[in-house]
Amino acid sequence: MDATIGKVFDSVSGFFSGAASGSTDEFPLCDTDIISGCEKELAEAQKGQDEGLKKECIMRLSWALVHSKTHADIQRGISMLEASVVSDTSPMNLREKLYLLALGYYRSSDFSRSRECVERCLEVEPEWGQAQTLKTAIEDRIVKDGVIGVGIAVTAVGVVAGIAAALLR
Repeated sequence: MDATIGKVFDSVSGFFSGAASGSTDEFPLCDTDIISGCEKELAEAQKGQDEGLKKECIMRLSWALVHSKTHADIQRGISMLEASVVSDTSPMNLREKLYLLALGYYRSSDFSRSRECVERCLEVEPEWGQAQTLKTAIEDRIVKDGVIGVGIAVTAVGVVAGIAAALLR
């Protein structure tokens, strides 16, 4: 009996921690060496007068940051993209920035903002496969988080009911 209860708790905790489905997403990760290289490239570009080169370097650094393994880098990438998306009038650049913002929010577990950005991205480019894949991943996580929330609530009610039943005996 104790072994069965232990298996149930392991299964439930694995589900809640993401171990059952794999806790990493399918999007590429970027290491610190690439981020450092992009930062150096941007620093060099800022010494010059070529605004186009500066924008390209900022875009590469933003890409690297939102694909980072660390939360602080992802937040930095989101900040850079939020600042630059406001002033961009090119549909292709806007599409890229909205996608990267959506990915950054997704990787930060801000799924509602991520969904907003990816939907705006798909308004610009409805058939873009990467954005469609990200939208599916976002919706899957929202559903999973909803199921987890319901599971936690049901578990809490069960525990309270069990304690109440034990106290009544």
